[in-house]
Amino acid sequence: MYTGWAGNYPTKVHIILCSELLSLRILTHMKSTWKAETCDKEAINTILEGLNDFNFQHVPPAGDIWTPLDCVIRDNDVIVGGILSGIGYWKGLEVRILWVKENYRNRGIGSFLIKTVEDKAYSKGATTVFLDTFDFQAEDFYAKRGYEMIGQVADFPKKGNRRVYFTKKLDR
Repeated sequence: MYTGWAGNYPTKVHIILCSELLSLRILTHMKSTWKAETCDKEAINTILEGLNDFNFQHVPPAGDIWTPLDCVIRDNDVIVGGILSGIGYWKGLEVRILWVKENYRNRGIGSFLIKTVEDKAYSKGATTVFLDTFDFQAEDFYAKRGYEMIGQVADFPKKGNRRVYFTKKLDR
């Protein structure tokens, strides 16, 4: 249990973890209880719509909410690499996953995939790419392709490792 101050009111916080349900009870001069539950599709849509409504008050959308740019490379019928990415409503290309099967690495597949989505995104009006990787994954790969490191989280996922954040301007 944590006991501290919230504004001018002393607060006691009890956190109870039960399966996938987290109950948080905050006791002040007025008793209130909140429950954090696993989201269903309706809840996810409500959250997304709420955030989008807020965002659009500050910066109007420049395009569709999400334009997927997912690609796969096959050798015969076997998937040997792929990229999961897309353009958000402010025309930024977000690379979520780039993967190449281990025995197909260093053959240009990753470079081909990233260049393909960069070109497609640029043709659709995207101006910036952003992504993250780990130091043991593809940090050097992105740096060699003109990506600029803009941040990192040290000691994640374990001590000595880093999660690295990159960006790149798309100007041809």
